[in-house]
Amino acid sequence: MPELPEVEVVRAGLEPAVSGARVLHVDVVDDRALTRHDGPAEDFAERLTGRTIAAAVRRGKFLWMPLLPRRDGDQPEALVAHLGMSGQILLGRGRKAARHRRILLDVQPAGTDRDGAPEPPVELEFVDQRTFGSMAIDTMVPTVDGAPAGSAGHVDEAEPDAVWRRSIPRQVSHIARDPLDPAFDDDRFVAMARKRSSGIKRVLLDQGVVSGIGNIYADESLWAAKLHYDRSAERLTRADLRGLLAEVRSVLRRALEDGGTSFDAQYVNVNGQSGYFSQRLAVYGQQGRPCPRCGTTIVREAFMNRSSHRCPVCQPRPRVRTR
Repeated sequence: MPELPEVEVVRAGLEPAVSGARVLHVDVVDDRALTRHDGPAEDFAERLTGRTIAAAVRRGKFLWMPLLPRRDGDQPEALVAHLGMSGQILLGRGRKAARHRRILLDVQPAGTDRDGAPEPPVELEFVDQRTFGSMAIDTMVPTVDGAPAGSAGHVDEAEPDAVWRRSIPRQVSHIARDPLDPAFDDDRFVAMARKRSSGIKRVLLDQGVVSGIGNIYADESLWAAKLHYDRSAERLTRADLRGLLAEVRSVLRRALEDGGTSFDAQYVNVNGQSGYFSQRLAVYGQQGRPCPRCGTTIVREAFMNRSSHRCPVCQPRPRVRTR
């Protein structure tokens, strides 16, 4: 599954092309890409055609494009993109159709060229090999804390009072903020984690507590913090949890610098390019190799129908509690 860095790379790539752009045409190639849309393909195309996209916004692993209302008083809406396991959003002009194209949008960018003429239309292509991803038009609701809903790049400085900035799609409203969000509340995370008896990795993967962290970056962050994935969250000190948050942020930022983690051709940016953080992974997928810190062989262990990777010395197994 793509995690925060991979989705942020897509968002940042979309932003200059879609911010202020108008949707000219919508072609739903495969109805299966609308599983989260409340209505048929015709409804999706009709509600989207002619609309202006305000920005590209992300919270955790979730991406959406707020749509400016057609008329004053209309309920705010957004085009929500769920990448699922293999979803991609590609940009181009006159590109050959991708093999697993599901939806195609023709959009007119807001900018102009050097001569002041309008930029030519851009194709926004939603591609999904396994069809677990989808697009949907969803109504938006105000954020609970009144802060901007998520990361939106340079447009954070524009239209500070725009309704879309402090609104979030209903499909995403239950998702907690991510550690790179300026409005993320460290104290809230620490308090929620210390009420959980489950292992700390389960807490990191709980999108109701903190979003954007999946298996890869959880393993990397826990290794950096020298914590075993099954350490009870309620038994960690506030200092432990704040230190873990610092490592999570460090890992996510380094992954962003490398364009995310790509293990195959499914994880690409809007130009079809892969990320390179996989070359810097310390433990995830490194079983059988020496720990970069102490040299002990990295192990892979079963965890929640998936796996966890750790160093047995740097991340010792927690002691069994006895009465």
